Amino acid sequence: MTHSALERRQRILSEVLEKRHVTARGLAGHLAVSEATVRRDLKALADEGHIDLVYGGATIRRPVDYSLRSKETRNVEEKRIIGRLAADMVSDGDTVFLDSGSTALELASLLKRRDRLTVIINSTRLAMELDSPNLNVVMLGGQYRASRMDTVGRLAMSTLEQLRGYVCFIGADGLDMDIGPSAADIESADLYRLAVRNARKTLLLVDHTKFAAPSLFRIVPWSQISAVVTDCAPRPQWAEFFHTHDIDVIYPPDSAGGADK
Repeated sequence: MTHSALERRQRILSEVLEKRHVTARGLAGHLAVSEATVRRDLKALADEGHIDLVYGGATIRRPVDYSLRSKETRNVEEKRIIGRLAADMVSDGDTVFLDSGSTALELASLLKRRDRLTVIINSTRLAMELDSPNLNVVMLGGQYRASRMDTVGRLAMSTLEQLRGYVCFIGADGLDMDIGPSAADIESADLYRLAVRNARKTLLLVDHTKFAAPSLFRIVPWSQISAVVTDCAPRPQWAEFFHTHDIDVIYPPDSAGGADK
């Protein structure tokens, strides 16, 4: 590697550490090099373990453990707040889809109080949580992922393809104004993209930490999100973004702004 390339990568790494998320286009303009050069540099830095690649750029390196057990221990109170807010939007007799994330688990624990509710899931953990004679649970088959306790793949998508008219509740591993909500793995992104497409409306369940940067695989564009349910008021730039895109934002009225978290 030439001295100029090494210096450029050091500058890129400094930018990522400072801003948490950078785009290849932005770096190319800042460094006066081509986007192709920046992409090669980003890939090299990712291969060395310094950063994580995301859609259109890079972010600071995140924990690689996306298991359900690990997720259940992070931001617990925030997820409980989101679960309570989301549960208030579900009525007796509704049909809903829940993803396999830990925030959906908080929501599921409150839905057992509902009557004549149909819940579509791809999570064995949620199936256990939703064990109630008052509920009709539709479990998607497919390839089982033990670490996440969920099912994905062609069989799960084939079953979901036949279902329509439900309210969809999904989470995300990251958010970006240009990209939309995103997931850390392609199997989840593919399944939840289909879930959103077949739903009559979709609510995104995300705590304030997800607003920092996108993850690798885009789920859907913002135009397919009806509302965002979160644990505190979003930062001003996000509040303006949601207002401009006609996306409702639901959070505790007495919460502090996301910038203060």
